[in-house]
Amino acid sequence: MALQAAGEARTIILTGGTSGIELAAATAILGDRHGPWHVVLPVRDAARGSEATASLASTAAGGNTVEAMTMDLASLESVRTFVAELTGRVKSGRVPAVHALVCNAGVQMGTNLTRTDDGFESTFGVNHLGHFALVDALLPVLNAPARVVVTSSDTHDPALKLGPAPAWSGAEALARGELAASAKADNAFVAGQRRYSTSKLANLYFTYALARRLPEGVTANAFNPGMVPGTALGRSLPAPVRFVAKHLLPHLTWLLRRVLTPNIHSAAESGRALAWLATAPELADTTGRYFDGRTRARSSEESYDVERAEQLWTDSLKLTGTRV
Repeated sequence: MALQAAGEARTIILTGGTSGIELAAATAILGDRHGPWHVVLPVRDAARGSEATASLASTAAGGNTVEAMTMDLASLESVRTFVAELTGRVKSGRVPAVHALVCNAGVQMGTNLTRTDDGFESTFGVNHLGHFALVDALLPVLNAPARVVVTSSDTHDPALKLGPAPAWSGAEALARGELAASAKADNAFVAGQRRYSTSKLANLYFTYALARRLPEGVTANAFNPGMVPGTALGRSLPAPVRFVAKHLLPHLTWLLRRVLTPNIHSAAESGRALAWLATAPELADTTGRYFDGRTRARSSEESYDVERAEQLWTDSLKLTGTRV
């Protein structure tokens, strides 16, 4: 596969780039002197986007640039507006050709079942359907060499025992907030955690199905950042849980590694790994794979169910009203 020509700028779209892993990944990409890179941050909050881009631009390596554009993954109309604007700018040459689309933004809801603007349960709606619509609509500008990176989570794998296991019930049921019968006894908090792990399983089905559809020279891979204490992922969790996650757990990484899992990282560590997946020349021909940080790994056995992945693709097209 051809790599970017020397001096030729390429665009990397990074969802959720104003905090946590996403901001760390943007920082790493913009600090890369092997660009030039143009980073686009789709953001819900224009003020936070301006603040993030100003901070990122102040430390960017020469030739690298960054901008924020408005987009809310909880609104299909917002996603389509963003895609239309970005596509027009790419085709007119005002934005460099797209090198990578990094689908990293996500939500982990608390005890209340909330819905997106389109009526979908928020965890599934944002973590899967919003990104599905975004990728599908941007396929026409993902010309080789290009790549898609989708952030999943090791919580999708019940063998690791990192929380409530996925309870797959199909896209239409999940969009309504309905888990499989195995989750019937869940209280509201556990159900929220299980919806999250199930959405992360959906991310893997989507990535593998996408890789089977992309033309030569365009790749799709999934990324597991590990457990990253202190990020904004749990902003919708109950207040006591948010406090512990934000203020206490980041200081107890050494203990969590001993009693829970060694796969615990700072935002900077996981962000650098995500940036590597988005930019590393040696990954130009790698597709349909799952990366635990920078290490290629196997995802759960359940995640390789091709029939389920294909059904998710078909149902996602129907739910989002995107092209067939």
